[in-house]
Amino acid sequence: MTPLQHSLLEWYRTHHRALPWRMERDPYRILLSEVLLQQTRVDQAIPYYHRFLERFPDLCSLGKAELEEVLRVWQGAGYYARARNLHKLAQVISAGTAPEPLLPSDYARLRKLPGLGPYTAAAVASIAFGEPVAAVDGNVRRVISRLMAWETPTPTELQAKAEGLLATESPGEWNQAMMELGATLCTPQKPACTSCPLARWCAGQASPERYPAPRARPQKAVEAVALVLQGPYGVLLEPRQGRSLGGLWGVPMAEGHSLEPLLGRLAAEHGTAIPTPEHAGRVQHAFTHRRLTVQVYKSRWEGPAQDPRGKPLSQLDRKILRQAQAL
Repeated sequence: MTPLQHSLLEWYRTHHRALPWRMERDPYRILLSEVLLQQTRVDQAIPYYHRFLERFPDLCSLGKAELEEVLRVWQGAGYYARARNLHKLAQVISAGTAPEPLLPSDYARLRKLPGLGPYTAAAVASIAFGEPVAAVDGNVRRVISRLMAWETPTPTELQAKAEGLLATESPGEWNQAMMELGATLCTPQKPACTSCPLARWCAGQASPERYPAPRARPQKAVEAVALVLQGPYGVLLEPRQGRSLGGLWGVPMAEGHSLEPLLGRLAAEHGTAIPTPEHAGRVQHAFTHRRLTVQVYKSRWEGPAQDPRGKPLSQLDRKILRQAQAL
């Protein structure tokens, strides 16, 4: 073990946060934690981790569940493609011939499962099964970029360097240590360089916030209208489509400034006129590549309706329903 590896692992063993998935050996629980932590802060992920395991304690129970129920339990965690892929993965594994559904124990086979990219597969392979493969997430990217004083490293460069640094005797612990360092000390702003166990090897510590250079993430501004139709037994909900919200339910919505096309569609589909809607305000919501501004309208409704508390809804639709005072 090199002095750098020894220094980081000693720091990690003393200072790591007590998280519910730390020291966990169950591959399914490790997988769930890694999937949740994609695009979600640790403090936000913890309650969803417990809630999901309470309902789906293993791959078998998850694979047998309906997607709508999985999305309802996931509701609020966002980035719903993660839940859809996790459910599909459980179905794929549960469809095998083994008496008990088990995750593959190596990186190459994990990569073949739905929704498992290089980082997630490497994290599960190393933490759950001890395979010496480096996991590179955003935190690790930042740590390595500063160690090497790299402003614009390529994924290939980062992975190669991560593999070179890897403590192969304890790959799972090492990967967690690198991620922990990036999350707690080597932060994007105001990193705690004086407390860093790798400071003496860091080529970028003189101006750490320079590394890596920020990645441009342009967001497209989109205008939309939403109509909350509320009756005595609930509101009209429709199944959502698309990668972001597919599998969820939501209120009728359409891009653009005009409500007329949406009114026309609903009247034609349900064979009933809709009383003149009232403007209820607007909500804003940010997706990865879109910034959405939604003008919210509401009206009375005598047609089919659902209780929104019993359906999996996106954060966007929850905002809309609250704006219309329907949730």
